[in-house]
Amino acid sequence: MIRIYTEKEQGEAWLRQYRGHIPLFACVLGFTETGLIPGISAAGCTPEDRKYTACADAEFLYYGAKHKPQYALPPLTAGASPVLISRAVVESLNIPVYLFNAGLPQIPSMPVIDLGGCPARCLSTGTAIELTTVHNLFKQGMLWGDRLADKTQKGYQGYLILSECVVGGTTTALAILTGLGINAVGKVNSSHPICNHEQKWQVVQQGLERMKSRGESQSLPYLVPIDPLELVAAVGDPMQVVVAGMAIAASRRCGVMLAGGTQMLAVYALISAIAQAYNLSWQPAAVVVGTTRWVAEDPTGDTVNLALSLGKNSKYPDSQSPPLLATSLSFANSSYPQLQAYERGFVKEGVGAGAACIAANLTQNWQQDQLLAAIETQIEQINSFSASRYKPIPNAESTPNS
Repeated sequence: MIRIYTEKEQGEAWLRQYRGHIPLFACVLGFTETGLIPGISAAGCTPEDRKYTACADAEFLYYGAKHKPQYALPPLTAGASPVLISRAVVESLNIPVYLFNAGLPQIPSMPVIDLGGCPARCLSTGTAIELTTVHNLFKQGMLWGDRLADKTQKGYQGYLILSECVVGGTTTALAILTGLGINAVGKVNSSHPICNHEQKWQVVQQGLERMKSRGESQSLPYLVPIDPLELVAAVGDPMQVVVAGMAIAASRRCGVMLAGGTQMLAVYALISAIAQAYNLSWQPAAVVVGTTRWVAEDPTGDTVNLALSLGKNSKYPDSQSPPLLATSLSFANSSYPQLQAYERGFVKEGVGAGAACIAANLTQNWQQDQLLAAIETQIEQINSFSASRYKPIPNAESTPNS
């Protein structure tokens, strides 16, 4: 149920070390106005829907279907939110969940740890986040990475899953990767069945050009071509720098699984750049990237070569490629068309869905049938409360053409 796509030896060693351990599951929530660009993301049918996606997903992750939501899961063009996958695992395995607000436009309805961030402006402005906010978020990430690592050791749980929910985050990921000197054009993923590479690249070019027009970074000219925290301030989102800080600190004491595809590959590249720029110690051998096969094998992206390219960055010569792991979960035999849509390229990943499935296999040796049953149970629970709380999710028999 787990495939290793890159750095196989390191990935196998990581899996051996943490098999049988229960992780902590952290989800960092953020927002960028990039996600409001028409067509940029499918994580919500309209820009207005996408304003609330992170809050809705986090609320469902924390409470599940039996709780009446303040923010209902947003309607999608096709597919169902990946939080159904994550919730199925954390609920069944009693995995502790920690939610962090790195910068949301509204007040979340569930308990969160507020990191003092703010929503990012569209990356096309070249001034996405104030630099002082980025530095504060990075410090908070380091602080909480250390605290979460401490909790894994006290609970004998061993490793930390760092997930995210940021609509438009694959576009800010492309901006960060490009700014760090990695050729990521045409390689990133998206929630669309066919990735909108041209649209993403146009937005990224605008942001990077506006950043450059203000002059090159002068803060660390003797170490790196650009201060990576200044890059986040220019074209990033608040989640990226928080997770980078968490991973740097936590890797010194426990295993870390960066939960996602393109977005977490960008975070991994950012970790390496920040560590080199600021002379910070971290343990690359403790860090892997965990996602779904829908991302790893996306025919409209190039995830594997993108992961490999992180170790070939001439701007940051000490950079390495991460082990890229993916769950082999399939929805081909699901009775729900919203899940079958994943097999057609919709949604693919989010809210740590792939990493949660990897954890289910590592912890309880869950196989395909157990995962699918647990996920479909979430849909059944939603439907049992649909009259007042959710839009029902039909099965294949009731809507054969959906």
